Amino acid sequence: MIHETAQVSPLAHVDGSATLGANVVVEPFAFVGPDVHVGEGSWVGPHATLLGNTKVGRECKLFPGCVVGADSQDLKYKGEPTSVEIGDRTSIRECVTVHRATTDKMVTRVGSDCLIMAYVHIAHDVQVGDHVILANSCNVAGHVVIEDHVIIEGMVGIQQFVRVGKHAFIAGGSLVRKNVPPFIKAAREPLSYIGINGIGLRRRGFDIDRIQGIEDIYRTLYVLNNNMSQAVKAAELELPTSDDKDTVLSFIRQSDKGIIRGPF
Repeated sequence: MIHETAQVSPLAHVDGSATLGANVVVEPFAFVGPDVHVGEGSWVGPHATLLGNTKVGRECKLFPGCVVGADSQDLKYKGEPTSVEIGDRTSIRECVTVHRATTDKMVTRVGSDCLIMAYVHIAHDVQVGDHVILANSCNVAGHVVIEDHVIIEGMVGIQQFVRVGKHAFIAGGSLVRKNVPPFIKAAREPLSYIGINGIGLRRRGFDIDRIQGIEDIYRTLYVLNNNMSQAVKAAELELPTSDDKDTVLSFIRQSDKGIIRGPF
């Protein structure tokens, strides 16, 4: 169904089973395939390709050459009816690829208010939160989870099944082989903790006391203790109770792959 206010170029292809919301614009040579839904006010640029079972939210921008909803490259994928979901107000820049899920998660998801820059690859079953920035040429392998407000600079490679905690910042050119805890900056090779993401936290309204509390958590975990299990116990016993402490310690306890190394 195409809303009466949608503007579709006669040079574009829109499948009869696709749904275009109010004020959607589809530019020449775009391809909108079967069972694609494009939300109100979104823009599908020239030569953008949206393939089966893809849902795009409201006021999104899909730039030329992006491909959203192609089959997974996982050799175990046998054509199951999986999908891709893109949240509201997200920009998918030139030549980005977002692949549909396998039966593990059933949906590959990119949240709302994200900026996915040119040449990024988001593989099957990846879950990207809200307000995330992935800079140019990031490669995100299958089953990765990237939580809210994460910023990842260009040319970063993320290994499959890795988790990146909320408000984390990863420097350009990094190779991410282990989980990256919330609120921190990560850089160097091998990837290491280099401090908390103070600038990002201040921009998002964290006050000085809260930022200091997060610094105390990571000082206990990475600086004052050589053994992470001992560090977690010390943080539990010695640091004040807070939601941020619970978030960090819960993340570490659930990190079966381990977390990135400390600064030394």
